[in-house]
Amino acid sequence: MSPRSRGQSNVVGVAILLGVTVVALGAVTASVGTVVDQHAAASDTRRVAADVDAALQPLETTGVRRGTVSFTSGSVDTLDREVRVLDSGGIVATVDANALRFTAASRGATYLAGSVLVHGDNWAQTRTAVAVTADPDVLVVSVPALRGNVSRTATGGVTYSLRSNVSHARRSLGRGGYRVAVETAHPEALREQFEQMNATVTERDIDEDGVPSVVADFPGSRTAYLVVHDTEVSLS
Repeated sequence: MSPRSRGQSNVVGVAILLGVTVVALGAVTASVGTVVDQHAAASDTRRVAADVDAALQPLETTGVRRGTVSFTSGSVDTLDREVRVLDSGGIVATVDANALRFTAASRGATYLAGSVLVHGDNWAQTRTAVAVTADPDVLVVSVPALRGNVSRTATGGVTYSLRSNVSHARRSLGRGGYRVAVETAHPEALREQFEQMNATVTERDIDEDGVPSVVADFPGSRTAYLVVHDTEVSLS
């Protein structure tokens, strides 16, 4: 091979090597960026879960309550969700409970039926429990029912004021055998909680809208009460 050919080969080799290096560096940079984004999303999710948990206290509040919700990047919106109480004859009561959801990348935090859920790809857990209590004689189903259409998307760091206005209504359902159905996109988190209450838990899409309900069947006969905490929410 002539010196000129060897020189050309060396130039081509260096160019290929540089190309491979650039591609590799690009892949590393993208990977690092993804990791950073996921860490930021996880941090935001934990912060928002804590903020919402502190700001919304409908079981303890009558009238106006204010709190703050802070995050660096993400979206907050409301979702249609229902809580139902059933007996042997079918549905006894349906409450439009709705949910307040924060999402960032693949992470999220959702307030639903008094519970704050944190969730990601293929996992979810409850930060606080749904507001259902059961003893051998009494079942109390407390349902914070969110009202108001909240929709916010922000980047660069924001702090919103979360305002709620709460009123209460109590209804006796009588004595009998009861089931409680909570509509949620994260049934695995609520399933574990209800199983800890010694309920038999199944899943069922009651209204066939594509979102399942976790159905907790409490054994035996109890006097049941439904307490609806009507909660008007706004974010500003």
